[in-house]
Amino acid sequence: MADVKFVNKSEKTPIKTLYCIGRNYAAHASELNNPIPSAPIVFIKPATTIISDGDDIVIPAASNDVHHEVEIVVLIGKAGKNIAVEAAGEHIAGYAVGIDVTARDIQSRAKEKSHPWAVAKGYDTFAPLSEFVSPNAIGNPNGIQLSLNVNGETRQDGNSTNMLFPIPQLIAYLSGIFTLQPGDLIFTGTPEGVAKMSAGDKVTASLENGLTTLTVGVKGSDS
Repeated sequence: MADVKFVNKSEKTPIKTLYCIGRNYAAHASELNNPIPSAPIVFIKPATTIISDGDDIVIPAASNDVHHEVEIVVLIGKAGKNIAVEAAGEHIAGYAVGIDVTARDIQSRAKEKSHPWAVAKGYDTFAPLSEFVSPNAIGNPNGIQLSLNVNGETRQDGNSTNMLFPIPQLIAYLSGIFTLQPGDLIFTGTPEGVAKMSAGDKVTASLENGLTTLTVGVKGSDS
């Protein structure tokens, strides 16, 4: 089982459920010609998607169009059910930057048939994750900067101020459906600029201008 790791700390927390939010930035929904949601779109990834700094995203043989989606990731540190928006911060143990890797061609075919996205989102290595920093290092969750570059070229640059559903609201919403547990992660959605990755690419994601960072390679399934 994968563990959460913190910057400059030896403590580790076993990862439990990966809750992911789709279309949480209007510009990203628009770039894929998707409607703006009226409530959070939720899907789940298996923990086997997690990889760490220095690892490689593996492009599956079944896909020819694998995209990066940089995201702020929230670590739940305190269990809760029906958490109020005002109390959401009490349940946050840390923040990281992650990449929700998506096989876009597989996802598109699933959407055409009104099927779930689980396969397109759930391949091994499809959730690179940085080390976490404490909530105190971030401060206001409604103003977190995140970015991603491929081979030194910036492709995504966003801020949580542009979320349709801010982090405290996501925690309240999710906890109204699921009992959140310590070790649960919330991938909070991606800003615009998602694009295809290719074998040999070097992908770097950053939170708050380098407060925590993540660099991964990309390789084919036969590499």
